[in-house]
This record gives sequence, C-alpha cells and structure tokens, in this order.
Amino acid sequence: MAAYALIAAMCMAPCAASAQLRTGADAPDFTLEATLAGKAFEFSLSDALRKGPVVLYFYPAAFTKGCTIEAHNFAEATDEFRQYGATVLGVSADDLEKLKEFSVSACRSKFAVAADPDAKVIKAYEAQTAFRPNMASRISYVITPDRKIFYEFSSSSPDDHVPNTMAAVKRWASNGKVGLAQ
Repeated sequence: MAAYALIAAMCMAPCAASAQLRTGADAPDFTLEATLAGKAFEFSLSDALRKGPVVLYFYPAAFTKGCTIEAHNFAEATDEFRQYGATVLGVSADDLEKLKEFSVSACRSKFAVAADPDAKVIKAYEAQTAFRPNMASRISYVITPDRKIFYEFSSSSPDDHVPNTMAAVKRWASNGKVGLAQ
C-alpha cells in the first residue's frame, strides 16, 4: 500500500510546482519569442504592461489534453480580458515552431504564446515542476502595470485558471485601474 501511494505521488508530482511567486511580489521582466496566429514576434512584458495588466499563464506542453483545454478557455475569454485592458500570454518550454501551430489551433489566433525552451522565465516565476525543472507547471498570474503580482493561482487542472484570473482582473479594474491603456 505504501509503495502504491509513493508511485501515485510521483505520477502527480510533475504537475505540482516547486514554488511560485506570491501576491505583492515583483514580477520579473522578460522578453521572449512569441507567436500569435502563427506569426512570430518578440513579446516584452514591460511593453505589454504599458497597456494594462498581463495575465501570464504557464502550462506544461502544447497539444497535451489539459493544455489544449486551457488554451481554448483563454481563447474564449480573450475579448473579455481586453475589455479590462488585459493582455493574455501563455508560456511553455516548447519551441517556437511548435507554438506557431498551437497559437492557431488551440489558442484560436486570439492570444499569444511564448517559447521559453531554456526555462529562464519559467524559473524566474518559480513556475517549474518539482521533478522536471525545465518544464512549466500550470500556474497563472495577473501582473499589474506597476510590475507587481496581483494574483497567483496554481492547479494542475486547467478548469479554474480563466475564471480565477478573470475575477482578479475585474477586481483590479474595479479599483479604478481600468482605462489605463485606452
């Protein structure tokens, strides 16, 4: 029985983050190669924050079941995020070529995904998995224009990331912050 529990814990561990940044922490600045609708460009967090908050979500791997579900969910909500001045960006350790296709099919050309093959940003945001440090765990952040973590959420399930980050963006906006980029 103990061996079964150990094996079960090990199977679940790659989805668990080793740590994560907390609310109020400074958000590390970064620039990554990204793709939107299959077209590559350079995504700069600093540039995006000039327009409003950024919903930054990390996911393990493009085209896996949970990551595709999560991308579909973010795609469906992207227009509403934009109403609050928020930019959505997904980040994984996948290479840019793989993400070009993912940005069209799973992200439905609605928001950008960025390649972090060396996991530098993943590690800076403490979003790596416990046993595979070059792979992202499923963690979402809302970062405000002053480069602070306004909200963080970690769950291996893709289901609650969009509603939770949307609620956080709405809370930020209700404090008179919306309209920054308009």
